Parts: sequence; C-alpha cells; structure tokens
Amino acid sequence: MTASSPDTASDPGAADTAPSTDHSGDPDAAPNSSTNGGAPAEAQESGGESTGTVIVAGVVNLGIALAKLVGGLISHSSAMLSEAAHSVADTVTEVFLFVALKRGQKPPDEKHPFGYGRETYFWAFIASLTTFLVGAGFSFYQGITTIIEREPQGDPLVSYIVLAVSFVLEGISFRKAVKQVRGAARKWGVSPTGYLSRTTDTTVKAVTFEDAAALVGLVLAALGLFLEEMTGDPLWDGVSAITIGLLLLVVAYVLARANMSLLVGQAASPRIEQELMAEITALEHVVAVPFLLTSVIGPGQLLVAAKVDFDDDVSAGEIERISDEAEQRLVGRHEGVRYVFLDPTAGDGNARAQAHRPDGTGN
Repeated sequence: MTASSPDTASDPGAADTAPSTDHSGDPDAAPNSSTNGGAPAEAQESGGESTGTVIVAGVVNLGIALAKLVGGLISHSSAMLSEAAHSVADTVTEVFLFVALKRGQKPPDEKHPFGYGRETYFWAFIASLTTFLVGAGFSFYQGITTIIEREPQGDPLVSYIVLAVSFVLEGISFRKAVKQVRGAARKWGVSPTGYLSRTTDTTVKAVTFEDAAALVGLVLAALGLFLEEMTGDPLWDGVSAITIGLLLLVVAYVLARANMSLLVGQAASPRIEQELMAEITALEHVVAVPFLLTSVIGPGQLLVAAKVDFDDDVSAGEIERISDEAEQRLVGRHEGVRYVFLDPTAGDGNARAQAHRPDGTGN
C-alpha cells in the first residue's frame, strides 16, 4: 500500500505529469495541493480571505447588536429586541468561525497525521447551535410574551433609524461575503448558489447565510413596527419576532446539517470519484479498480483510498513504480487531493475485503 505525503504532493514531477484537471462544478475539490506539510498554500490564501470576511461580519454585528438593544429598550419593541439577540448570536457565531479557521489551519502532527481540517466543521457546528439557542430561542420568547401581554410600544422613530443604519452595515458585510462567493464560483465555473450548496468552506457559507438572514430580519422587524404603529395592536410586533425566530431556526438547521455531514467524513461528489477512478484505471498494468473511497478532511482537502487490481505477471517493484505514478497523477491533476492510499488487490475476488457503500452494496 502506498500513501502520498505532503512532501510527495509537492514533488514537481507530479505537477509536470499533466495539466491540472479543472473540477468545474465540484467546489468540494477545491484547489489545495499541499506544499508545506501543513495547510496548502492556496488553502491558506482562501482561509485568509475567509478570515477577513468573518472579522468584518463580527465587528459589524457587534455594533449593530448594541444599537438594536438601545432601540428596542426605547421603543419597547419585541421585534427590535429579537433583532438585537439575532445580532448577538451572529457576533458569537463569528467568534466561533474565527476559531474554526485558525484551528483548522494547524499543520499535521503525530497525533493528527491528516491535520486539523475537520476541526473547522466542529466549531462551525457549535456556531450554528449558537444561532439556534441564542437567536431563535430569544426571538420566540419575546414574540410569545408580546402577544400574551400586548404591551404598547414607545416612540418607534429611534427603532426605524437603528434599522436603517443596521441595514446599511449588514449590507456591507453581506456584499463582502457575496464578492468572495462569486469569485470562487467563477473560478469553478458554477453559479454562486451551486457553489454555496457544495463548498466545503463552511465559514464563508455561514457568513453569507447569516448576513442574508440579518437583512431579511431587519425588514421583518421594520414591518412589525409599522403594522403595530398603523393598527395600534402589539400583536404584529410579536408576530414579527416569532417570524424572525423561524428564520433563524431555518438558517441554523441548514448550517448544522452541512457541518455535521462534513464533520463525520463526507465523500467527494460522484463526478470527482469517477474522474479519480478513471485516472488510476488508465495507468499501465492496471486491470481494474474494484472500489475507490474518498473523504473530505478539511476545507477543499480530499483523502483518496482505492483497491487496485494489477496484471498478475507484474513484479513488486513495478507495482511500486505504478503506485507512485498514480499518486503523483492524482495530486498533480486533481488539486484537492492531499493524500492517496492504494492497496494492490488480487482480481479473483477472494482476497478483497467488502467495501460497504452508503447504498448498502459492496464489492
């Protein structure tokens, strides 16, 4: 069995074998060939951009949270207080995402030979729980309390001003996140929506979703204030707060589900796996690839493991040479590949361990 290491991955011979394959439409195989034994150079560059996006969002959300809190206390608006809780939750979320980015970029060590990439998803998962517990929970509480008690609001003018300023600031943060998403989507030849649905960089996904939810939440809060002012019934303020809570609940669920899938070891897309299998099958003296498995080990980082059936008359030395060539091809042509493990396997089917796929089938 052979395995590619960061040193092997940076072998110039790997890059010279053939031009890099463009995984258009498959951002889960992001450009991250390892060059330094730690986080790949391009991954570090992407991580730097994500860090900037997270910091901008965090600073903006902190200022907005304080302004909304003051506005909510003055106007006695549950929707405004819900939005304040929303911004507090977003601020705490950005802290967790910042930790996720920094922890996930730690280089491999003896206890963690594949690095700390998946720790990114742990902290991002915690961030999604914060959105659920702090943001959605408080919004539901405020909305239900307002509907039951029907306390009339105070002067809404301050709240309208705070909402307007908050919308501008949230828009700035959202614009930066969208700019990063669009740039990455252009790189991979997919739509921004397609990139967000498949990217393994959950930090930029979280910031984009949360900023979009913040803008929608501001509109809902303003609508609740306006309807209460027009009708004189605090019911609308409470309904607005509950709607904001439902919005946060949806965002938290989507982000938690995405991070959980990546945290437990999500496979690359079927298209990527087919390309990797085709690369190995095309090698000299390779009869077949009984099965191939992949696992995302961090943002834009893939581990590849495959059983390979070689010609029966090939020597052990030749198998080693071909395995090294396979390793170099996969790392050189498919930029997301970090590690490659190949297991020479007899083609009679008797020496093969069962490979249980998600559909319950095996070889």
